[in-house]
Formats: sequence, C-alpha cells, structure tokens
Amino acid sequence: MAKNSKKPDLKKQKLNSYWIYAAIIVVFIGLNIFGGGSWSQLNKTTQGEFETFLRDGDVEKVEIINRKVAKVYLTSEAKTKEIHRRKNKGSGFLSSGKEASYQFEFGDLQNFENNLNLIKSNNDITTTVVYETDNNVMSEILISLLPFVVIIGIWIFIMRRMSGGTGGGAGGQLFNIGKSKAKLFDQKTDVKTSFKDVAGLEGAKEEVQEIVDFLKKPEKYTALGGKIPKGALLVGLPGTGKTLLAKAVAGEANVPFFSLSGSDFVEMFVGVGASRVRDLFKQAKEKSPSIIFIDEIDAIGRARGKNNMSGSNDERENTLNQLLTEMDGFGSDSNVIVLAATNRADVLDKALMRAGRFDRQIYIDLPDVRERKEIFEVHLRPLKVDQKLDTDFLSKQTPGFSGADIANVCNEAALIAARKDKEIVEKQDFLDAVDRIVGGLEKKNKIITPKEKEAIAYHEAGHATVSWMLEHAAPLVKVTIVPRGKSLGAAWYLPEERQLVKPDQMLDEMCATLGGRAAEQIIFNEISTGALNDLEKVTKQARAMVTVYGLNDKVGNLTYYDSSGQNDYGFTKPYSEKTAELIDDEISKIIEEQYQRAIHLLIEHKDKLTELAKVLLDKEVIFKDNLEKIFGERPFDKLKSEATTAKKNVEEKESSAVEQEDTTK
Repeated sequence: MAKNSKKPDLKKQKLNSYWIYAAIIVVFIGLNIFGGGSWSQLNKTTQGEFETFLRDGDVEKVEIINRKVAKVYLTSEAKTKEIHRRKNKGSGFLSSGKEASYQFEFGDLQNFENNLNLIKSNNDITTTVVYETDNNVMSEILISLLPFVVIIGIWIFIMRRMSGGTGGGAGGQLFNIGKSKAKLFDQKTDVKTSFKDVAGLEGAKEEVQEIVDFLKKPEKYTALGGKIPKGALLVGLPGTGKTLLAKAVAGEANVPFFSLSGSDFVEMFVGVGASRVRDLFKQAKEKSPSIIFIDEIDAIGRARGKNNMSGSNDERENTLNQLLTEMDGFGSDSNVIVLAATNRADVLDKALMRAGRFDRQIYIDLPDVRERKEIFEVHLRPLKVDQKLDTDFLSKQTPGFSGADIANVCNEAALIAARKDKEIVEKQDFLDAVDRIVGGLEKKNKIITPKEKEAIAYHEAGHATVSWMLEHAAPLVKVTIVPRGKSLGAAWYLPEERQLVKPDQMLDEMCATLGGRAAEQIIFNEISTGALNDLEKVTKQARAMVTVYGLNDKVGNLTYYDSSGQNDYGFTKPYSEKTAELIDDEISKIIEEQYQRAIHLLIEHKDKLTELAKVLLDKEVIFKDNLEKIFGERPFDKLKSEATTAKKNVEEKESSAVEQEDTTK
C-alpha cells in the first residue's frame, strides 16, 4: 500500500478573544441573577395579598430589605392553614420556623409604612417590622470594575484595528505591531506560477532567472571572485507583468520568498515602519538564502525632501533610511536578494538606486507583436475558442496593449460570447472586446438629433478621408458613429509599431487628426465642440515637437524635457519669456498649417467625402473594405505593393540565372 507523502495540514483551532469577553459578561450576569441571596428563591406574592394576610393576623414579622423588598414571616398557626400550605408546597419553608414564606416588591416606602401602620392600628395587630440591608459583595466588585474592563476592551479593539487586522498574524496583534507583514512562500507553500506562465519578457526573464541561479548555485559565480548582486528593480508601465514575474521567481526559486507591498511599512505610529524593515531583514537572514520582494516600492522610496520644517514626512523618511541601511548593511555572503517593482522609477531616491543597493534595473516594456501573440496563447488556454482563431491577427489588432490589457480582452471576449449564448468564443467576440475596452460601451439609446448625427458622420468621414490620402497616417480599420463611452463617434486605426518617429510622420498624424474639424468647416461652414479630443491630442504632439524632441527650426536643437522627473525649476520656466512666446507661436503655426492642409485635401476629394458620410449614416459602422470601394487602393500602399512585386521578380530572375549557370557548368 503506497503511503501518501503529503501529510494532512492539521491546524490547531485558535482561541478567539471574543469568546473570553463573552464568558466574562455571562459570569457577570449570572452572579447578578443568582447571587442575590436566599430571598430570591421565596414565593412571590402581592401587596394586596399581604395586606389580607396581615388583617387575618397571619403575619408575625415583616422584614424590609434595601427599602424596596418585603419578606413576610408567618405565625405558627398560619402555617397550618390550607391556603399557605398550598402556596408553599414543596418549598420547604413551612417546615422551618426561621425562614420567610413570601416576598414582594412595593413602590414608595413611606406609603407602604403608612398602610402597614393603619392596618395594625385598625386590627390591633402586633406584627413586627424590621429593616435590613442585603449586600452582594461579588456584584459590587464587578460593577466597580466594569468601567475599567470596558475602557481596556475598547482600547485593545482599536489598537488591533489600527495595527492591521484582528487576526493572529504577526502584524495583527497589539504587541507585534512592529513585526513585518511579509507573506512567506517556501517549500511548504504551493506556488503554481512559473516562468512558463510568463509570456514574452524574454530579456527580463533571463536576468531574473540568473538571480534565481545565484541563490541555487552561488559557488558557480563566486568561484571567479564575483559577488552576488544585492538587489534588482523591476521598472515598467502598469500591467506589463512586474508582479507576475516576481510570482514566477517565488515558484522557481525553491528558497524562502518574502512578499509584501511598500504600503505595508506605512503606519500611523512613529517608528513602526523602520521596525518592520528591521524585522523583515532579520527573518530573511535567518532563512537565507532567501528573496525579499517589495511591490510598489515608491510608497516608501520617494526622494527625501530638502526641508523638514513641517515634519510630515519624517516617518516615511525614517522607513527609507532604515531600508537603505539594511540593504547596505548585510554582507554579500548572506545570500539575501531584494527584488522591488515600481512604475514610478523617476521619483525614487537616488541613494536607493545606486550600485550596491539595487545593482540591476530591469526595464519591462510594452510587448511587441511577437510577445503579444505569446501572451494571447497563455490567456486563451482556459477559454473554449474557435479552432480557426488566428492569434497572429489578434496580436496585430492590439498595438500598445499590455499583458493585463490582453488578459482583459480575453475575459471580455468570453463574457460577450456567453451573453450571446455561444458555445465557443469566436474572432468577432475578440474584436468586440477590443472595441469595448478602447472605446467604451456602446450607447445606442443615446438621444442624438438628426442634424447632430449628420455632423458626427461628416466629422468621422473627414478623419477617414485624410488618413487614407496621407502616406504616414495610420491605416484605417473601422469607423463608427454609434456613441461609445464619452465619444459620439470613433475611428479605429492600426498604427505602425516603430521605435523612431520622423517629423513627416508626426505631421501626417496631426493632419489626419484635424480632418474631422476640417470636414465640418467645408460641409457646414461652421465648427463645433466635437473636436475637443482631437485638439488636445494635436496640441500635445505639436508641443512635444517644439519643446521635447527638438524638431523645430526656429527653437533649434533644444529640449526642455527632464527624464529624471526631479527637475529643480520650482516656480520658474527653464526658458525666457521671449522663448516662451516663440514656442507658443511655433506650436500654433504647426497646428494651423496641418489644419489648412487637411482642408485642401478634403476640398479636393469633397465628392468622395460626401459619399463616405452617406454610407456611414446608412450603415453606422464601416470598415476598410467600404473605403476601398469609394477611394480605391491607397496610393502609397499601391506603390509599396508594386515595388515589392518588382523586387520579387528581380530576385526570381537572378535565382533562375544562377541555376542556369550552374547547369551549364
């Protein structure tokens, strides 16, 4: 019989402190109920019945307890009467001459005494009246301690809440508030993420894999005198896979992996952040070789201020100082490596970024076409997709998408297919998902007047016409006048992925962007507010040409861009007022030139613009095929295809000539 190697995880049931509080309350209530003395066990009667017993001469003594309860003692003769024997049957009080038989509560003591004296005088009765005080010592002690118990309980509750939770973790208890909140992943923890699950990021994976090798086989690198790096910083845009890469390290390393966020060091108490940093590195060194991963390190690693007059940043700066000390303090032989991730590397403190702390900075860019295909293949695994689905096509339709965006596209496509009661996810579902993410949700029920709809159609047709006629403008994919999100219409383009952008390319893109407003001007001889997004985009591009990339002749080869993000300009501009006027003039000149260029293009093709707008009004959504029917093939695409065909013909002729020469030989 094979033994199960995996032992069941038997966790002891932890005692919840709330049960202790409940037990104290129950004991307190019980002592008050059952600790009131023997008189609480007597038979109850009423003041009216008592006065009847008193007139009949059955009462020997009345004992008034605490000025509100009366205990009634019967005479020997009265105890033999049937009425009293029936009432006290089984109680045992009638057999003893010293015990009271009844008790009752009365209202005002003065009225009770007046009635009692009146009955005694009228009936010539000698009943004795005695006053006693019954003290419950335990109840009084508990009542006196109750305020202190309540105050201490509230204080503990608040402290537990402020220290990060009510659980039994290291950071959740009051006296463990300075302990690290890092989550430990080791051999006992089943981490399923590996490097196979991280698609793309080949360069980043190589560097991170090397860090894992450092810990697995340190002698391989130290034999030549090298030192293991102390830290690596993952830098990239949101959604590019920094945290996923760290999870893969945890799954591949087979060494203790401490994971926490930068905000876990931040606390309202003074000194807690620095204490948690010390405790984290202490635990890591005890379990070395190990890895520490700090996600969103910019929460504590921001550049320290130059003036601490306000004192508002003292706690965060103390935490950063302690982190700097710990990273520089432990030796290279301790086998502890620090991984950190951020998308704001420009705001990090220079001392944190220097060699010896974070020795390596691993930049994670947005994935290219090939990497997007790999990412799609990873996220398509759990989906029931059409077997004919082309991942190459999907990767080309999503330029500029991050890994998180692609995961969202796949999930959104599955939801769209389920909404349509499909059994598999098809190509159109993915295209609809891309439209949903880029443009927003369709609002077909949005109220738009026919005149506004016509203006929107000509606006979008203007974009499509100008972009079709310009060489460097992005090729059009789809145009719609169905409102999506905040936009009343939209045009989808498939931009070319290029690392370097030339002035002609930027100017063509600006001209195509201004095509919508130019079409309104030509057709209606008036403009509207619908071009706000276009104007914002164009203004940013023109300003970047003049002030960032140095692409303007009059301003010259200058840039006022600070890539570090830590400029010292303060309240002043890095250029004079005269230069500022020149910059404004050049920006306005560039935009106006492209606007006039768009107008000339649209006037030249006004008939085709009108035909396209009518098709758009009729169908509401048009594609590249509709434009080819109206405009024909793009002139620049036609030239490229002819050049490609000619090149192929030349290559074929050369290869056939070589074959003939070989045959002759």
